[in-house]
Amino acid sequence: MTHWLAVAVHTPAHSSIAAPLTYRSAEPLSPGTLVRVPLGAREVLGVVWAAGLPPPQGALAGQVRDVAGVLGGLPPLDAHWRALIDFAARYYQRALGEVALAALPPQLRGLSAEQMARRLKRGGDGAPGTIPDTPENIALTEEQARALAEIDQNPGPFLLFGATGSGKTEVYMRAAQAALARAPGAQVLVLVPEINLTPQLEARFAQRFGADAVASLHSGLTPAQRMRSWLAAHTGRARIVLGTRVAVLAPLPGLALIVVDEEHDPSYKQQEGARYSARDLAVYRGRLAGARVILGSATPSLESWHASTPAADGGPGRYQRLAMPLRIGASGSDGGLPRVRRVDMARQPRGALIATPLLAAIGERVARGEQALLLLNRRGYAPVLHCADCGWKSECPHCSAFRVFHKIDRTLRCHHCGLAQRVPRACPGCGNLDIGALGRGTEQLEERLGELLAGVHRLGGQPARIARIDADSTRGKGQLESQLAQVHAGEVDVLVGTQMIAKGHDFRRVTLVAAVNPDAALFSSDFRAPERLFALLLQAAGRAGRDAAASAGSEMWVQTHHPQHPLYAALKTHDYPGFAARQLAERAQAGLPPFTHLALLRADARSQEAAQAFLTALARQAQDVLARDPALATALPHVTWYPAVPLAVQRVAGIERAQMLLESPVRAALQRVLAACAPLLQALRAAPEHRSIVRWAVDVDPLAL
Repeated sequence: MTHWLAVAVHTPAHSSIAAPLTYRSAEPLSPGTLVRVPLGAREVLGVVWAAGLPPPQGALAGQVRDVAGVLGGLPPLDAHWRALIDFAARYYQRALGEVALAALPPQLRGLSAEQMARRLKRGGDGAPGTIPDTPENIALTEEQARALAEIDQNPGPFLLFGATGSGKTEVYMRAAQAALARAPGAQVLVLVPEINLTPQLEARFAQRFGADAVASLHSGLTPAQRMRSWLAAHTGRARIVLGTRVAVLAPLPGLALIVVDEEHDPSYKQQEGARYSARDLAVYRGRLAGARVILGSATPSLESWHASTPAADGGPGRYQRLAMPLRIGASGSDGGLPRVRRVDMARQPRGALIATPLLAAIGERVARGEQALLLLNRRGYAPVLHCADCGWKSECPHCSAFRVFHKIDRTLRCHHCGLAQRVPRACPGCGNLDIGALGRGTEQLEERLGELLAGVHRLGGQPARIARIDADSTRGKGQLESQLAQVHAGEVDVLVGTQMIAKGHDFRRVTLVAAVNPDAALFSSDFRAPERLFALLLQAAGRAGRDAAASAGSEMWVQTHHPQHPLYAALKTHDYPGFAARQLAERAQAGLPPFTHLALLRADARSQEAAQAFLTALARQAQDVLARDPALATALPHVTWYPAVPLAVQRVAGIERAQMLLESPVRAALQRVLAACAPLLQALRAAPEHRSIVRWAVDVDPLAL
């Protein structure tokens, strides 16, 4: 007997084939079964999306091909996973097969049925791991106990608004323990924003629950490691799955709890392919699976903060807010948080990199055996090299950006396309031998600190030791882990770095944190820049005084030319609610998220004119098509189309980039318009006048404009 199936496969990028394809099978197969099917001249992995289809009619029946093989022994991907993938594909305007196959480990695509059987046999019998008891010596604070009681008694979703050092991780682990205890096959998903934060959190969960019960999923794994973790999650052997944004799409048949740590972090938004938000999908997935969802942060995203604010009519918000404002072991009105000091750089010597009082404070900390952390969110030695005689600057020939000067290896590097060249001996424009650096980066800060602290000695009389952690110093395998271990062991006195060191790390000896040059974000054209800056600075401040014994004297210094700016005033008092209230009021007045919904249509081409012409033609055709369809015409008045414009960095690797913004207060109306645009994008790109289009993309709920 012939069985007709709809199978989701990963079709080529920007293919006109978006829906599952029809195949036939001699045996009945359940939806969610993994199969190998022919696609053109290739054989590819697919997911059975629907079974029991009616036989195709006419000439189409002769074109349907047979399923080539079934990955036997593997449980089908369940209905709630398929519903999640289906929603993600529709909402973020991507092909179903693309999203479904991107959620699977790459190694799975090349396995035969026999190889899969061997993998499953090596993996064990699928029995879930066991819940060591919680150590009795970890006492909960009143705030932690209150938060856990609310999580236990209410469905959520929950926004855990906890100060840095307030014990959010312990709340996560206790909530996980309770979820696992409620059902023998229950599973917990814990998301973190950065790969470098995964090992330390994994170690804490493994210590509490046992290493066999915990699996990690992130892009830093080898294909074999990712395959092993995915199978452990899918078969239920892993009771706890820890990972970055990709883990939100992992199959978890017993899902009972989802934790999104540092939920505000922009790393949860995918920036290529299916541009999904793992945080938002986590909330949707919790609703699908009937699982509790905890979003945790000391600086929640304004979207989550708004969602947890009581409605104007006095009703509850969509999220339940749980507050933990005090650090563990804190006493006094400051909650154990570091004192924030603003340094007016206008009163410092012209060109000073480090203010005199800050330098003295760093020296005092080092002499006492404490650590200082300096944040400068720009790597390299200097952002630009320039010639004062002719005005030459180190522009990238392929991008509309400057190449950054890296003194350590005497190169000019473009951080967009990767072009690296040796620093010229003389100005390429006029031959001037005296070319200089504009601006400061972490390399320069590290070098200058070494000079300024040359006379400073740590306990025992040794010279102060300075280290730098950024994307350049941690490029090699194991370098980040090695440098972090040195910091934790007290082998570093002053740590210089980018935002990599500002969040998530538990540096017990750090008592002073300083932001060297944060002012640029105050006047950015990006409406999210103040939110990101406040979160970065408050998270950085949270690295100081995490040891209760040292918290009383901990400090956060901010070097600024605008010490009276409202953002810094809110930072001084650690007043996130006040900052959020002002930002939300401004966004409501300007009609910006979370009070409206945005989408970007992007096009890349060989010329800026071609990219903008493509988007303009799309807008014109889409509005014509929508206006003629009575079912869709009602959405048009709710959507504003803005003209096509270049991106902020409009040229990367020789390709010009343009975008068009769509805005609507009605999310459903925006979705209907975007869905109508999809077939038009395919047709337009095939037109002769748009052959120069390299690629296009749809970005729903973009984080940057």
